[in-house]
Amino acid sequence: MSATLALACELIGRPSVTPEDAGCQALVAERLRPLGFRIEDLRFGAVVNLWARRGRDAPLFVFAGHTDVVPPGPLEDWTSPPFEPRVRDGCLFGRGAADMKGSIAAMVTALERLLARRPDLPGSIALLLTSDEEGPAVDGTARVVERLVARGERIDWCLVGEPSSREVVGDRVRVGRRGSLSGRLRIHGRQGHVAYPELADNPVHRALPALLALTREAWDRGNAHFPPTSFQISNLHAGTGATNVIPGHCTVDFNFRFSTEQTPERLQARVEALLAKHDLRYDLDWNLSGLPFLAPTDGVLVRTLRRVIRERAGIDPELSTGGGTSDGRFIAPTGAQVVELGPVNATIHQVDECVRIEELDRLSDLYEHLVETLLAESAP
Repeated sequence: MSATLALACELIGRPSVTPEDAGCQALVAERLRPLGFRIEDLRFGAVVNLWARRGRDAPLFVFAGHTDVVPPGPLEDWTSPPFEPRVRDGCLFGRGAADMKGSIAAMVTALERLLARRPDLPGSIALLLTSDEEGPAVDGTARVVERLVARGERIDWCLVGEPSSREVVGDRVRVGRRGSLSGRLRIHGRQGHVAYPELADNPVHRALPALLALTREAWDRGNAHFPPTSFQISNLHAGTGATNVIPGHCTVDFNFRFSTEQTPERLQARVEALLAKHDLRYDLDWNLSGLPFLAPTDGVLVRTLRRVIRERAGIDPELSTGGGTSDGRFIAPTGAQVVELGPVNATIHQVDECVRIEELDRLSDLYEHLVETLLAESAP
């Protein structure tokens, strides 16, 4: 059993359902401390965060990830217990195998091998882990980054270990993510009996033309790196449950996934201008969970990562900004170049989540040589 597989099994065996960490970060800290990392446990509320740094000089390379996992769902649906790692058919099964305890194990073993060979590597290396990525993501990476900025620690390059690959490790690298802006629209009407509509005001009827207009709106055309901004309704609720009552209110939850062609302010203004055309009485609350970010594709991090993947895996990776959000959205605004490279994204959040064993070792190899190449080539 390889060192990476063994550590991944240890991590999976700890049931760290968000926001629990279940001792995962302590296990990682035990492995990093002998390598010269200074360990900080940063706790905010119920959330555990780890900041481990080796070195004080620039540039600073950071591995970022999360130890929390989503709930496993019905245990009877799993072929084997989700928190009892099992190896079969060349794969490691268990909750978090791909998202993202496999990546964390690969990061740690990559650093162990690298620093055994290159203890005098210039620059600094750090690892940022949180137990609040799968949940609200309020007291996790965002709070750690605030602390780092306040004390003047500047991240130059960051690799987030999210499962980015499509068919084999390294065939796709995420160089950015779309922003996410959510709204809750509450349309007011007047409740009444369905037999006397003249005495009521049906908010569902009023809402439908406006919602149709929102779904048909072309918000932008995207750009070379991002698809067009999308608008999606996720929840719509009205009514008392009775079939003979016109509801008094209609609540609509919606979300924008938006590109760098947009700002939250422009999207909000356009929605409210459109709603104003439909003679509605409404309240609208907004929640911004992340701005879009894009690493410069001609920057040092992306160029070096592509070269390492070509040399070590024989693949020319696709550069992508697809998928949902990640904690990279909290790190990129500091000025850091941020990319995501992890296992194949095929079974995450599913029953019988798994990762191919050979992918874990390949990922660890890529991580090792990326850090070495970046820091060695940055030396004066």
